[in-house]
Amino acid sequence: MALGVQSVLAANRLLEQSGHLRADVESGEQIGLPLSRLMVAMQSERTLTAASWGGTGVPESVMRERRAATDQAATAFRRSWTPGTAVSEIADRRLLEVSEGLGDLDAYRERTDSGTGNADSTLAFYSGVIGQMIRFYQDELSHTEDGGLIEDTRVVSAMFAASEMVAQEDMIIAQAGPSRLLTPSRFADFVNAVGAQRYLYDTWVVPYLPDAENDLYAQMVRSGAWQTKSRIESAVLSEQTITDEGVKLPRDVNGWRAAQEQWGPQLATLNADRSRTLLDRADARATDLETDVAWLIAGSIAALLAVAAVVALTTGSVLRRLNRLHRRSVAIAERILPDVVDRLQSGRPVDTAALPAVRGEKDEVGRVNDAFARVVAVSVDGHRQLAAERQGFGMFAAGIASRTGNLVSRQLSLTEELQDSFGHDEALLSQLMRADQLTVGMRRQIENLLILSGGEIPDPHTEPMRIADLLREAAAEVEDFRRIERQALDEISIEAAVISQVSHLLAELLDNATRFSPPRSKVVIRAELVADGLSVEIEDRGPKVAPATYEEMNGRLYSAPPYAVLAENAHRLGLFVVGHLADGLGATVTLRRSVYGGTSAVVILPRELLVPTRSEPGGVPDASVRGEFPAEAVGQEPPRVRESGGRPAAEEESGGRPADPEDAGDRPVHTGPVPVHTGPVSLAGGRGEGDPEPARRTDAGLPVRASRGRTPGEPDPESDEERDGRPDGERDGRPDGERDGRRDGKPTTRPGGERDGRPGGKPTTRPAGKPSEPEGLLPGRLHGEPPSRQGGESPERAPGPSRTRFAEPSRPRLPQGPVRPALAVRPARDVPPARTAGGMRPALPERIPQTHMAEQLLGPRRATEAVAVRDADTPEEVADAWADYEQGTQTVEDELRQDQR
Repeated sequence: MALGVQSVLAANRLLEQSGHLRADVESGEQIGLPLSRLMVAMQSERTLTAASWGGTGVPESVMRERRAATDQAATAFRRSWTPGTAVSEIADRRLLEVSEGLGDLDAYRERTDSGTGNADSTLAFYSGVIGQMIRFYQDELSHTEDGGLIEDTRVVSAMFAASEMVAQEDMIIAQAGPSRLLTPSRFADFVNAVGAQRYLYDTWVVPYLPDAENDLYAQMVRSGAWQTKSRIESAVLSEQTITDEGVKLPRDVNGWRAAQEQWGPQLATLNADRSRTLLDRADARATDLETDVAWLIAGSIAALLAVAAVVALTTGSVLRRLNRLHRRSVAIAERILPDVVDRLQSGRPVDTAALPAVRGEKDEVGRVNDAFARVVAVSVDGHRQLAAERQGFGMFAAGIASRTGNLVSRQLSLTEELQDSFGHDEALLSQLMRADQLTVGMRRQIENLLILSGGEIPDPHTEPMRIADLLREAAAEVEDFRRIERQALDEISIEAAVISQVSHLLAELLDNATRFSPPRSKVVIRAELVADGLSVEIEDRGPKVAPATYEEMNGRLYSAPPYAVLAENAHRLGLFVVGHLADGLGATVTLRRSVYGGTSAVVILPRELLVPTRSEPGGVPDASVRGEFPAEAVGQEPPRVRESGGRPAAEEESGGRPADPEDAGDRPVHTGPVPVHTGPVSLAGGRGEGDPEPARRTDAGLPVRASRGRTPGEPDPESDEERDGRPDGERDGRPDGERDGRRDGKPTTRPGGERDGRPGGKPTTRPAGKPSEPEGLLPGRLHGEPPSRQGGESPERAPGPSRTRFAEPSRPRLPQGPVRPALAVRPARDVPPARTAGGMRPALPERIPQTHMAEQLLGPRRATEAVAVRDADTPEEVADAWADYEQGTQTVEDELRQDQR
């Protein structure tokens, strides 16, 4: 661009010079030549006029001829010039003065003819007009920037001036006339004219004349006429005589006129030739300038094309490199670097060959590439160090959590021992069960730490688990499990490898639902098959949550958030754990507002995690887990269940303790599904082979704990006296290690998910088709249920997770998830007949699907097992429950206010 601009400016300047020269040449040819002829004509007329004033007789015809020649030259001049057409303002002013002088010419001629006026003023008029013409030639080419032309212009101007001096000499000699007398001033003018013309020729003309013109001048100077001129000039200067009348010229002046007629035309020809040569040279110079402009433009265009080609090639190369750098940078920033960071965070190997390397290139693009490579290297090194530190801290946290989990497992075992030892003390047993439940919650938080730290929890499951059992297991993890209502609408099982993870995920959601809902409200968890897999919905009646908060929480659940999010919201640990578990399972968890105004959590487990429930050969298929007793089918209203406590609504007759009439009227009716016993029934009136042992009750009406080391229905190998007679360390005929279901310190599991003869132990999955525990019952022993030691057996417990979950150190595995024991599935049992407090007849025997009722009607009358209910909560328990609810509600409100900010 700069080269183009410079070329244009230079070309424009040269074109301006060429234009000026062209204008000067045109002006010289159009005005200069006519003006030079006019100058010669006026010089001749001036000489005749001077002779006339000097007394020399001039023929009238000669004077008229001279004046006609002058008028003709003046007419030609006026045709060649009009005001404003000269090359410059100064030249135009000179020509205007010449034109005005020509206008006064006739007046001075009349003075000459009439003899009026003064000779000096008339001759001065002619000399003034001729002087303006000479100054025009001096200004004509003076503005050109060409040194040679300026020099030639000065030579031409000097020649015109020198010829004017010679013409003035001719005029002065003619004015002297026949008398040869000059005034002193006029003689002085002659002396000045001689000196000036000699100086101009010798100094400004001859040295600068070209060879041809110099030869012409030399020829003229060597001619006899010029020699005569020079001799007369010398004589006048040296031989004049001063008299009273003036200066008397020598007689040699009489030969001046004849000599002037010879050298006069030669001098005019020399001046014309020199002027013509000047114009020709100016025209040639203009042509040269135009040629230079053409070459300059052509060279500039060629240079511009070359520069453009070089720039295009260079720019193309740079652009290609920049494009490659851009593509590589975008690929690294959007794909490679995130993949490297993800691999570093997950502990996988990293391919460093895919990262940019420092090449050490010296140009700008190379330096940018090296700088980007260094930035990527620093970023990768930082993430590698951060991942190593995180992995180290995770291993440390996992180790601490594993050790703490072992301690918690030992604490649970100790609590179990205390429950066995002090089961006869109802108040103490209630507190021990409370401590047991809190310890289970503590273990779940330790499992959260193991999950988040990258460790794993040993998983004892080897067989799929029914969804009904899985719901019971998840509910058992929650402190306020009595409020949870479970509904398994379809029969399906969960893969053994993910049972612990699914159970932990549901337990976290159930715990959240019970914490942030009123203490006397219920939390419903229902499972059913849908198009995408298995849907598990947890619905509470907690406080209202803003839609924006749901959207923000669902965003964290759909994709497991990074640990930086946990650092910003550490109080939302449950959602963080649920998000990670759901991400590992490929499940989706969605929070939304329920129809009751609370929150509904919908978990969709993919079909890959589901397996059909298998039926045991020769057994009876599982019945619906939501069977109910129609009230009209038994002739009485459904049994009622209290909100809290663990006492049944109607005591068994064998206990001899009728129910309190005051409690029977004000207790809320249990509206959940009532279980239907689905186990096989012996038609012989007694228990068939494999039938469960009838449940025994204490005097207080509580179920008697089954003896350790045997399954329900198995004969007790020893009597109470034999067991009581043994030391504490060998009760039940076995050491404590074996009595607790362990051999060599390891837990022993039983079919049906029972450990040591009661629900809540470390499970092995019961084969499908076995009789299951009614789904409508509250899990296990209710909070506050009094124990019994009748017959040396312990009462049934609330469902509890495995006590030995942390028996072994954690090892990495996939998928991760907390262990969840399958709760015991109790078979249907016959109980002794019982009457209500009002002396009403006992309920009709339960109808068992696919069995006959004849044996039950003909045999001894038995009453079904009374539905367990809870005693009324104490004021302290109600206050604690409301305090927990208010604290949870306040926490939700604080979170909503934080989100609104």
